[in-house]
Amino acid sequence: MRRADNWRKSSYSGPDDGNNCVEIANAPTHVAVRDTKAPARATLTFPPEAFAPFLEALKPDAHR
Repeated sequence: MRRADNWRKSSYSGPDDGNNCVEIANAPTHVAVRDTKAPARATLTFPPEAFAPFLEALKPDAHR
């Protein structure tokens, strides 16, 4: 799998979240997510069509 090299901080990460940050990178075949504080550790990767449902499932109201 080709490694994504265009990491950017998630717009949902910030001081109000205790600086718990994640970074996201897009590649032609996948979207990758990693912990900003531990970038050398494992990443989560998703096919592009699975990333939006993943984000929806993280929203607080998604489980109702």
